[in-house]
Amino acid sequence: MATLLEYLSRGGGMMYVILTVSIVGSVIFLERAFNLFILRRLDAAAFTKSVLGHVEARRFRQSLDACHVSSRHPLVPVMRAGLLRANRREKEIERSMEKEMLGALPHLQKRVSMLGLLANTSTLLGLLGTIFGLIKAFTSVAAATAAERQEALAEGISQAMYTTAFGIAVAVPLLFFHHILATRQDRIMMEVESGATGLLVALTGVVREINAPEAPRPGTDKKKGHAAA
Repeated sequence: MATLLEYLSRGGGMMYVILTVSIVGSVIFLERAFNLFILRRLDAAAFTKSVLGHVEARRFRQSLDACHVSSRHPLVPVMRAGLLRANRREKEIERSMEKEMLGALPHLQKRVSMLGLLANTSTLLGLLGTIFGLIKAFTSVAAATAAERQEALAEGISQAMYTTAFGIAVAVPLLFFHHILATRQDRIMMEVESGATGLLVALTGVVREINAPEAPRPGTDKKKGHAAA
């Protein structure tokens, strides 16, 4: 702790601003990681296979029961919305699932982009601290005696380098955190789109099969409705 405080004090006041940015970014990452990786955890492939299996076997009640899982993955409400409108037209089924998908998107994207913003902010704050350090160095040199100029210049440049290094050191993990969350977010949306498309195809096929006119049996007269002689 003493080493950390000493390191921060050498870089000047801007170091504490960058430290605040790093703390805020870390808190956002932990909250979003818990939400996306824990609360929205779901074996999407197995879930989709189970629901589609019941739909293809015309067990609609069992397919709805399969949607009662303890997960906040958006695939669950999207599939449920499609199943609740299984007897409607194809366009209505598609629209109901699209509505659920669009409603889930803001919750997936919440605060993820802020990590990228904080990473860029950290880098710029480091550069700003560098400018302040150089200003301090040259100001001190101008006001110092000939014997003190070397020490004043070294102190100012040292402060400038500390803030640059600290800003970059904070920005790199934040960019990495942003990549992790963005990848998970994209994967969830791909799972939702894949499951919704599969359900739409399955429901459309079952409905068409149910509504299709029964084909006449071989050897039956279509006009008289009895077997041909």
